[in-house]
Amino acid sequence: MSLKQATELIRQHDYPATTNQLADSYGDYELDHPNGTETLGEVLRRVEAETFSSSVEAEELLYSAVSSGAIGRKGYSDRDPTTLGTMGPGQVSF
Repeated sequence: MSLKQATELIRQHDYPATTNQLADSYGDYELDHPNGTETLGEVLRRVEAETFSSSVEAEELLYSAVSSGAIGRKGYSDRDPTTLGTMGPGQVSF
């Protein structure tokens, strides 16, 4: 399942809800990442126990707690400017 599908699943839950309740309900669902997989339970248990008053809070936690396998190349962005004081990557023509 994609991260977007996982957030749709989280939105269906009744709130307020705790991290443990969400992990118990959806923990077996597996997230597919560009560089591997992990379960929603692994993601939710990666942070301290918390009570969410709405699905928006739970979604924010979900996006912030996924592993580095969820991102493409680390440190890569074709939109961010080069940090001041550093030499950016050389321009590549395709």
